[in-house]
Amino acid sequence: MKISETEILIVPGYKNAGPDHWQSRWERKLSTARRVEQEAWSKPERADWTARLAEEVNRAERPVVLVAHSLGIPTAVQALPEIRNRIAGAFFVAPPEVDNPSVRPRHMMTFGPYPRDPLPFPTIVIASRNDPFGRFEHARDIAGAWGADFYDIGEAGHINDEAGFGPWPEGTLMFGRFVSGLR
Repeated sequence: MKISETEILIVPGYKNAGPDHWQSRWERKLSTARRVEQEAWSKPERADWTARLAEEVNRAERPVVLVAHSLGIPTAVQALPEIRNRIAGAFFVAPPEVDNPSVRPRHMMTFGPYPRDPLPFPTIVIASRNDPFGRFEHARDIAGAWGADFYDIGEAGHINDEAGFGPWPEGTLMFGRFVSGLR
C-alpha cells in the first residue's frame, strides 16, 4: 500500500504532541495525515478520547493507518468496538502501562487495562527499555497478546522530542516499510 492510498491518523498522547515531536513532524510532512484532536489534552477522559478517535476513523474515506504514541495507544485499542471503517494497520510507539498504579499521571489508569485479544490488523509496537511510563517487559507482553511485531529500540526514554526523538529518521523508515507492506 502507498501512503497516498491511506488516511494516516496521528493519535497523540497525554498533553498532545508539541511542534518538535516526531508525530507533529510527520503530520506536516505526510499529505494524507491528520491529527485526532481531543477536547481536553491535559485531562484525558477515556470515553471522550475513544469516541473522538472512532469518529475520525469512521469518517475516513480510505483505509486508515493509526500512528499512536503513549496514551494514544490505549485510546486506539479501547476505541475498536466503536469503529466501523477499515483500519489497515497501526504503528504504536511507547505504550504506557495503564494498569500499573505506580505510573503517573494516575488518570492514565482509566484507560486500562488493555484488551489482550489479537488486533484485527497488522500492528507494530515500538518500545524503549527505560520508558518512565511503562516497563519494557509490559510492552513486549502486550505486543505479543495483540499479535503485533515488536521492536526494541534500546534506552530511548519515552520516544518523544524530550528524549531526542524529534526528527526520528529511523522511525520514518520503519513507518514507510510498514505501510508499504499493508494491503
